[in-house]
Amino acid sequence: MSPALRRGLWGALLVFLVGYLSISVMVWRHAREVLAHPPQRAADAALVLGNRAYRDGKPNPCLTGRVDAGIALAKAGLVQKLVLSGGMDSEDGRIEAEVMERHARSAGYAGPLLLEPRSQTTLENLSMSGPLMQAAGVQSVIIVTEPYHLWRAERLVRGSGFDRIFDVQYAAARTSCWQRWGMVFKGALREPFAIVKNSVHF
Repeated sequence: MSPALRRGLWGALLVFLVGYLSISVMVWRHAREVLAHPPQRAADAALVLGNRAYRDGKPNPCLTGRVDAGIALAKAGLVQKLVLSGGMDSEDGRIEAEVMERHARSAGYAGPLLLEPRSQTTLENLSMSGPLMQAAGVQSVIIVTEPYHLWRAERLVRGSGFDRIFDVQYAAARTSCWQRWGMVFKGALREPFAIVKNSVHF
């Protein structure tokens, strides 16, 4: 390999790493900002975005923690119902929305639920939950997901026009996955890649 080609490859790698790091920093700064400023206005519903259904033979705390955050909004009088969005988990065959429903009921939530059981991505969470919510008369919504996922979710909301249909707020779920360094590290690695991948849609 010639010196010029080697320098070019190292330069391209450096540009890639700087860009990746910049996105990671934006993701984490935004996560802290949303954590510090929870929703203040009441909404018709909380839309809880899906995640892997099971981990180590038990309901995934990354998923159930999001449901718990939605329940907390309902208990605080900020939402009237929960919308649980997530389709079949390819790793274990369980439907995320149904796992969320069982957790919500076992946690004592007795309010109304809407299930969207087909989506496979964050963008599909929005596109498939939207018609369901419109049919139920929902006009305002608080989107619930983990802090590291919020930066990407907000851009998908704007890019898809979801916020032109609904009045949207966001709530960061303080799940145990968010609090464990291993999952935080995974989020930091995965989110920039997912953000770049999603950017091709808009």
